Amino acid sequence: MKHILSLVLLTFLALGSASAQKQIELEDLFTKGTFFEKTEEGLHSMNDGLHYTTLEKDSRIIKYNYQTGKQVTVLFDLKKVENAAIRSFSKYQFSNDETKLLLTTDIQPIYRRSFTAEYYVWNSVTEELTCVSEKGRQQVATFSPDGERVAFVRDNNIFIKNLKFGTESQVTRDGKKNEIINGIPDWVYEEEFSMNQAFKWSPDSKMLAFIRFDETEVPEFEMTIFNGLEQGKAGNKPYPENQTFKYPKAGEKNSLVSVHVFDLKSKTTIKVDAGEENNMYIPRLLWTPDGTELAVMRLNRHQSKLDVLMANPYTGDSRLFFTEKNKNYISEDFLDDFIFLPDNTYFVINSEHNGYSHLYLYNRQGFEVRQLTDGKFDVTDFYGYDEKMKLFYYQAAKESPLRREIYYVSLDGKKAGKLSAQEGTNKAIFSVGFKYFINYFTNISTPNQVSLYDSKGKLVRVLEDNKELQETLKAYQLQTKDFFSFKTSENIELNGWMIKPAGFDATKKYPVLLTQYSGPESQKVTDEWSVDWNNYLAQKGYLVVCVDPRGTAARGEDFRKAIYMQLGKCESDDHIETAKYLGSLPYVDKTKIGIWGWSYGGFISALTLAKGGDLFKAGISVAPVTNFRFYDSVYTERYMRTPQENPGGYDDNSIFAVASGIKGRLLLVHGSADDNVHVQNTMELAEAMVQAGVQFDMAIYTDQKHGIRSGNATMHLYNRFMQFLENNLK
Repeated sequence: MKHILSLVLLTFLALGSASAQKQIELEDLFTKGTFFEKTEEGLHSMNDGLHYTTLEKDSRIIKYNYQTGKQVTVLFDLKKVENAAIRSFSKYQFSNDETKLLLTTDIQPIYRRSFTAEYYVWNSVTEELTCVSEKGRQQVATFSPDGERVAFVRDNNIFIKNLKFGTESQVTRDGKKNEIINGIPDWVYEEEFSMNQAFKWSPDSKMLAFIRFDETEVPEFEMTIFNGLEQGKAGNKPYPENQTFKYPKAGEKNSLVSVHVFDLKSKTTIKVDAGEENNMYIPRLLWTPDGTELAVMRLNRHQSKLDVLMANPYTGDSRLFFTEKNKNYISEDFLDDFIFLPDNTYFVINSEHNGYSHLYLYNRQGFEVRQLTDGKFDVTDFYGYDEKMKLFYYQAAKESPLRREIYYVSLDGKKAGKLSAQEGTNKAIFSVGFKYFINYFTNISTPNQVSLYDSKGKLVRVLEDNKELQETLKAYQLQTKDFFSFKTSENIELNGWMIKPAGFDATKKYPVLLTQYSGPESQKVTDEWSVDWNNYLAQKGYLVVCVDPRGTAARGEDFRKAIYMQLGKCESDDHIETAKYLGSLPYVDKTKIGIWGWSYGGFISALTLAKGGDLFKAGISVAPVTNFRFYDSVYTERYMRTPQENPGGYDDNSIFAVASGIKGRLLLVHGSADDNVHVQNTMELAEAMVQAGVQFDMAIYTDQKHGIRSGNATMHLYNRFMQFLENNLK
């Protein structure tokens, strides 16, 4: 009897302990920030490489010592400026000599990277705070290298403010909305070439090179804006407004681009000879270190050939300097990883010449000197070159595609090594001069750890350990990710992770939800910490699984580019294989498998549901591209070429072609003001399913953009998700 009572008591205590564990609520994830990871952001290394600055309380710039972490001084305090015209600022940049600050305030977003703002200059010598321009809001204000001027864009034209005399001069005059843009990119360049500025000062501050976009012939897209969110309530305007903007879809006309150089002394502008071909891109401008030449990157429309032209900034004459080719497409990494070394003797590229992304050293005559990195792994980030130590620093997925490490290699190739010590995901930010680097480390069991190291990889101090978060986590019964891999029927090995349901019992069978993004060169299966909706689902009794299909990152060019000319095919095939594999596991209910995703993931979830038929009981597709004929030219044609050249690649892998195959229940979701993936995609798929006799659920979020985040939308959306899954997957 004593043994029985003891057993009962132990069982009671165990149940009491389990009940004491907190449950994740949606508010924890989306409103309370319960699992928010602290970090160190906005650190600006100073010129001496020994100090850095941070912005605190939106009004003070504090200078710290890297080695000790102690505050050295307050470089700027807005609250101490008498009669200051602004009360706060959210961004700042130093002039090269660090005597002036350019402050950004009152930011109003336009698209993903672009915004208008008010800019002010603080002169620490004269202790004066002055407005850059009183004639209207500005974009991309930037100091000249000598700190004497600020260039900016307003209403699609370039202006220059002379800080010494307080005068403002206009460089271009032909800027006009939806026609001509000077110095900032059009929508598709901003989105797909990751840029929001299209001008560059020469190193001597005497010239300003810029790209001009003529988007007159680019087709326009219209979105209806109901303004329900703008005024905080619905029904405030009897007549909605239409927002019209230029958006080149696959196969349509792009902006005509040209390169120009403005000479500040003569106040003349010359056009650079970029060749006779108009149907091409100019994604980057780059001055040589000595400022004698302007490097212009010219990319063909297929994005398979990139020419670097060297232009004379005084005459506009150019010569072909270097050409990079790829049988499929050139990775976007090439654009920013192409650098000239400071002495102007060599340059470096990140290329896939041998089937993996690696660094190569070239001389100024354009001939390869040596391959700096080598092996069956991808270089995933290039941090730069230490001129003093003659070392290159980079990030790579050398030990596993799931992880990232920090490495160095010498200019002569004789020295190489690893700087990061912990196994997981490491990301570095180096100080000026490369004496220190801040490492951001995480793995599946460790929230963000921010630490300072010296150039030899020796720990100096910990900046953020997230101990408070780790204490918070102890109150929750969280299921961790388990990594796994399996081989498909095509003998392709795929990597994945799964989060098992709370109280997992291997003798039971559980419903499964596949979560994925699957976009080209993306990656979701990585050794990184997170507590998010996936954990919430596991808490609710779902087995949550994520698999990276073909086309995703860090596994070499063949794996990444298997999707070329057929976006959606390999990815959906691999997720169908995943469902079959999961269905073979003893603890999976193969009659209750679902899939969901957002954006590209929304496309793949709907396509997989349609092609997978009876394998899938339910799916959620948020903001999907339903036919890549509807998506933008730069992104789509990088992987698919044009619809005119590859009609089968577009239509055979469109959801429309297989919509009748949807057997499981689909929830289709979109924001009506999505300027990226237009709601047109969802409307067209809805009609295809109606005509195919497929029943589905649908939710349109008024005036919401691609992320569906404004107001109460996120909470409403995820509650809708849970209601749908409980009704259709349990």
